[in-house]
Amino acid sequence: MNYIETHAHIYSTKFDSDRDQVIQDIRDAGIERVYMPNVDVSTIDAMLACEERYPGLCIPMMGLHPCDVKEDFQEQLVVMEDWLNRRPFAAVGEIGLDLYWDKTFFEQQKEALRIQIGWAKDRDLPIVLHCRDSMDETIAIVKEELDGKLKGIFHCFNGNLDQAKQIIDMGFLLGIGGVATFKNGGLDKVIPEISIEHLVLETDAPYLAPVPFRGKRNSPAYLPIIAEKIGDYLQLSKEEVALKTKQNALNLFREIGS
Repeated sequence: MNYIETHAHIYSTKFDSDRDQVIQDIRDAGIERVYMPNVDVSTIDAMLACEERYPGLCIPMMGLHPCDVKEDFQEQLVVMEDWLNRRPFAAVGEIGLDLYWDKTFFEQQKEALRIQIGWAKDRDLPIVLHCRDSMDETIAIVKEELDGKLKGIFHCFNGNLDQAKQIIDMGFLLGIGGVATFKNGGLDKVIPEISIEHLVLETDAPYLAPVPFRGKRNSPAYLPIIAEKIGDYLQLSKEEVALKTKQNALNLFREIGS
């Protein structure tokens, strides 16, 4: 069984002490690829170092996380656009809106999101969206930006069924992670109503570890736990979930170098 991990910060400093072992655990778990979302300018070097150290496994994206949109966001975007012009990336991400931590720069977050969606359109790349406490606001902006080609993932989806249907109607995928295993995560009311054709697997490692590891450092090696839970909801085998979500991910992400 081979899985595709569509969202993990494997370059995070939280893996610095044992990254090689974590990578071995990932391979042993049958994880075929790990797509890495960028966060800000400071994380680019570490992310690309992971790509170089684990070629074919760790695949980079490029984007500015909404929590890192501050006074200097335009300067950060200049650096990131330069990187997009210099070499291939699998997607523009992690981008979006976040109203959970701090609303101070919400207008700047929206501006940065629109700019980065423009990059994706210009380069025919998918986008990977962060939408914590901002699902409706993110959906609204994406709807305005749709051009018939724009596609991507609503990462760490934890919304309701109506929001899920809106996202699917736009042609986007739902990224399902450890929240699916949480007792009060809410996805037990959504996933059974959604076809596997619209889902991809993710962990958001090192964050949001699934039960029974909740509260500990997350790892892409836990992806089979999430696949099994989705299978329970959809009455599918873990093998079917792995196969379908893998194909969904490969259909979305461009091959680096293509």
